[in-house]
Amino acid sequence: MTDTLVATASQTVGPFFHVAGNMDLARVAGPGVDGPRIRLACRIFDGDGVPVPDALIEVWQADPNGIYNDPAFGGFGRLGSDENGLCIFETVRPGRVAGPNGASQAPHVNLIVFARGLLKHLYTRVYFADDPANADDAVLAMVPRERRETLIAHATEPATWNFEIHLCGERETVFLDI
Repeated sequence: MTDTLVATASQTVGPFFHVAGNMDLARVAGPGVDGPRIRLACRIFDGDGVPVPDALIEVWQADPNGIYNDPAFGGFGRLGSDENGLCIFETVRPGRVAGPNGASQAPHVNLIVFARGLLKHLYTRVYFADDPANADDAVLAMVPRERRETLIAHATEPATWNFEIHLCGERETVFLDI
């Protein structure tokens, strides 16, 4: 008998995130939080461009003053995607936050994706298309110029920002290794 290790087949995760509907944390900012109110509409797609109906999206953001640990502002949300791959968070537009070496980061929302077939969750950021601070953001600057658009949300209504998450394929979202 030899002590030889044999590789086993990989196992995929899910699909089981439809239970996330019971964890409705759509309101990131309650009614008492100051700042411009927005809706962040995230839509997730697989590599074929088909909406993922059972993903789980978590967001974490600073308040309008760039503070993460403000007791009046939770800054955290979690939603399961619907049959169209969509989840909508109610929040306020985040402010600039301190970055490495004292430089300010552009306003952004941190986003984590959990979905079937992923053995590890994915991290990314959502930046706002109209923000001039994007030009000076150190994290965004590390992303090749032709791929930066995958991190940008666009306004479709005055207070609604749409952000598409593509898990793979030609339009794959840039995911961060953190």
